[in-house]
Amino acid sequence: MQRPSPKCRTFSSPYVEEVIKNVTSRMKDKDLSRLFENAFPNTLDTTVRWHSDGSEKRPGKRNGHSWEGAQSFIVTGDIDAEWLRDSTNQLEQYHALARGDKKIYNLILGAINTQAEFVIASPYCNAFQPPPPSRLPVIVKPIDNVHPAYDPSAVFECKYELDSLAHFLALSSKFYNSTGSTAFLNSRWYAALNAALEVLDQQTMSTFNSSSGSFIPNTYTFQRMTSTGTETLSLGGNGNPLNWGTNLVRSAFRPSDDATILGFYIPANAMMAVQLKRAAEVVRKVGKKDLASNLYNRGVAIEKAVWEHGVVSHKKYGNVFAYEVDGYGSSIIMDDANLPSLLSLPKLGFVDSSDETYQNTRKMLLSKEGNPYYLKGRSFHGIGGPHVGLRNAWPMSLLVQALTSDDDEEIMGALELVKSASRLGLIHETIDVNLLSSYTRSWFAWANSLYSVVILDLAQRKPHLLFQEGTGPYVVE
Repeated sequence: MQRPSPKCRTFSSPYVEEVIKNVTSRMKDKDLSRLFENAFPNTLDTTVRWHSDGSEKRPGKRNGHSWEGAQSFIVTGDIDAEWLRDSTNQLEQYHALARGDKKIYNLILGAINTQAEFVIASPYCNAFQPPPPSRLPVIVKPIDNVHPAYDPSAVFECKYELDSLAHFLALSSKFYNSTGSTAFLNSRWYAALNAALEVLDQQTMSTFNSSSGSFIPNTYTFQRMTSTGTETLSLGGNGNPLNWGTNLVRSAFRPSDDATILGFYIPANAMMAVQLKRAAEVVRKVGKKDLASNLYNRGVAIEKAVWEHGVVSHKKYGNVFAYEVDGYGSSIIMDDANLPSLLSLPKLGFVDSSDETYQNTRKMLLSKEGNPYYLKGRSFHGIGGPHVGLRNAWPMSLLVQALTSDDDEEIMGALELVKSASRLGLIHETIDVNLLSSYTRSWFAWANSLYSVVILDLAQRKPHLLFQEGTGPYVVE
């Protein structure tokens, strides 16, 4: 058992406790059951640093101003800062409860409102300090050399990652799909959307002028004093050159917070294409037809660009999705455990898991000869990445593998491996493939949420794998 005592939990919901009882009472593997008991509430138990349900009135505030309504500051776990990507994924397993649980509803609505404020203020940044109304202490880090400049008292780190903006849209669309509510569609959300679209416009630009061929400095540049190459951008903070006319959007960093090698990061482009089209559906429901058309057309353009420039011919695996491209014909073949990833493309909603190109890509990614970051050792295996090193694989990659598979043996093999590496009762960030007791992060809230998502998915899709004989599917309502 790894849950804090009730008095020490940062948020609570009786509906969450009910789901835990409903699921664990059906499960036949008591270790997987205990892992779910710890993991499903982990975000609520440990990472809700500040929440306001919006009921209190703050003096001097008028409609349309910052920090109005419900607000939620969701930290990544052992760091008192909020990553847009992490916080979105940390809340994923609770959306199904939001329709019937007002507390969960307000928590997620607050998370959308808080993310909107972050995006408005610093759309190029990935991680943020506690909001001023929270009155939580702020620890200012050394400032990186970044353009546009940022306020270190408001921003924890300013690495531009395309998926951060896609995750802001994903949190909104997931909430809408689960609840039918458009309460987040206020002036601040639209301002955040406009800020995100401006970034997309700026980051679709080439490194060179298509007419004159002259160099165009990027709107966003990043340089850090470091001995680690993945922590900064080359060429004066611009990164490697990118071609014009692709309709792909540059991402300076990956969701691992590592620098891209070739700036057209395909998984984030795929995710953004999906989320722009989903945002179009939401705003169309409230009568904003012109905006909906704009968002939809943007999504379609990026989707076509992914298929045109992001699919390459591999001599062994056939047509596969590249990890990164530059529009000149160069590509990076690999995958990283952090989401969005190539392995997670079906989860993102970009392709069906049966798609031939995806299946070719999957075979490549889950093999040592196809993916340089598919790591194998005496005790563990899975996809890793350069962020932690060449001996540590991420349990998250195995969970994504299970979530995107229909093969019972593959699914249970992945779960068994995750279980074997989670002896302390929670999911770690990474595991040394040769020594299970060597890991990074004693608990990783995002990974615990993803484990919960997998268990709830299997409870509905393949209950025979988890539940005792004679037990039917379980759906969270």
